[in-house]
Amino acid sequence: MDNIDDHKRTSLKILFLAAEAAPFVKVGGLGDVAGSLPPALLALSNSNNNREIEIDVRLAIPFHGAIQPRDYPIHSAANFSIPYRGDKVSTEVFTMELDGLPIYFISGPFIPPDAPVYSSNSLADGLKYTYFSLAALEMARSLKWQPDIIHANDWHSAPSVYKVSLTRTKDDFFADSATLLGVHNLPYLGDGAGPALNAFGLRPALGSSLPWWSQDMPLPLGLLSADHIVAVSPTYAKEILSPEFGVGLDGFLRSRADSISGILNGIDTSKWNPETDDHLEARYSSKNLDLRTKNKLRLQREFDLEEDTQSPLLAMVTRLDYQKGVDLVIEAVRQLLITPGYASKLWQLIILGTGDPTLEEAVGALVENIPGRLRAVIRFDAALSHRIYAGADMLLIPSRYEPCGLTQMIAMRYGCVPIARSTGGLRDTIKDYGSSRNSTGFLFDESNPEALSEAIGRAMRIYEDRESWVKIQQRGMGQDFSWIRSARQYLNLYLSLVEKLAFK
Repeated sequence: MDNIDDHKRTSLKILFLAAEAAPFVKVGGLGDVAGSLPPALLALSNSNNNREIEIDVRLAIPFHGAIQPRDYPIHSAANFSIPYRGDKVSTEVFTMELDGLPIYFISGPFIPPDAPVYSSNSLADGLKYTYFSLAALEMARSLKWQPDIIHANDWHSAPSVYKVSLTRTKDDFFADSATLLGVHNLPYLGDGAGPALNAFGLRPALGSSLPWWSQDMPLPLGLLSADHIVAVSPTYAKEILSPEFGVGLDGFLRSRADSISGILNGIDTSKWNPETDDHLEARYSSKNLDLRTKNKLRLQREFDLEEDTQSPLLAMVTRLDYQKGVDLVIEAVRQLLITPGYASKLWQLIILGTGDPTLEEAVGALVENIPGRLRAVIRFDAALSHRIYAGADMLLIPSRYEPCGLTQMIAMRYGCVPIARSTGGLRDTIKDYGSSRNSTGFLFDESNPEALSEAIGRAMRIYEDRESWVKIQQRGMGQDFSWIRSARQYLNLYLSLVEKLAFK
């Protein structure tokens, strides 16, 4: 990408749309991205060394029932209607500022306060998010604020991108707005939302280059019509072009390969900082890693495991899901227990997470079979996750696919060495021991228990060499996974898109 300094623009207006955003409402990784990237972009506004670019970025999310108005100083910003089945639907937008960032909460009849952020009712969710997408566009018009960039994310706001493509030539308000669609998890296409799109006047893309079965799905329509597509890691941007990861859209996506790129997500380095983390028994840095042992002993005591600083303590902090390879961990542990050289080692494992009831039950059964080594906490527990990252020696991340992943970045920042499958963002962020002098973890290729157990074995052997292990930890802790790094890449891309649109 070009450098910021190569562009002539001095201002940029960005409308950022997402289904969720921390700290207001967070279900998954999208909430982290939407809660972190817009503030990081705003922080760039006056931080360029050579020239200033005034960045006006505004975040819009649905006014979910999970968002408590009493917790925030919100007030009404706009009232308008949008077309629906030949009639009109009233909409009210509330707003507030968070550290200088304007936030808009879109409220209306299709965003009921008693509904979850995501439900199993595809039509209800289709109506909610199509309504939200179109209302967000109308909000900008109502505020007389013309965005240079509309940055939508996943299928939930993809209808906004499709709408702009259908009306750009006859709608002067969005004629100069470039559209960007972020893809955080390609398999979630918005299946079943077709009738909702139609109800709001968004017709299927019949006869387009999309596969026939996807021509009325929100995400494929966004992929078809966006000026640019961004996957959340460079490797995932390439993987979605393949049959293995492309969910049937790989052929179409290859036809758009020139308009697809990958930018890694970041983490909140102020929140995830072992030098200042209040959740820890002992704070530490890469320069005094010996203090980290106190966190390991605290974790062992907390879980009633044998207090042993020499035995490797493994961990897994994840959603218990087939995608995350939880079943591979279960089988790999069983293999380690019968593998010569590892059955006798006093390694330990702590699993934190919740999700698929079948996998929750399988993890529980494994703990019952190996009570002396294993512990599991089947719930979401943010504070505990901090203590695990700070006390465990190794983090298991055997994902079948991982568009980006944040857990490996957090683990490395805390000196917890990742053992991960070489896919997506895991491959982009972890340098494998043995293949790089700058190694920060251990990677394996095949998605099976044997490959995972072999990688764990490799890590355990190196763990016994304290000098080599500390160097791996220190290199991981020295990586830059901040959002500012990613925000600069997004800003360069935004500027390029706006300039390309101006020359069309």
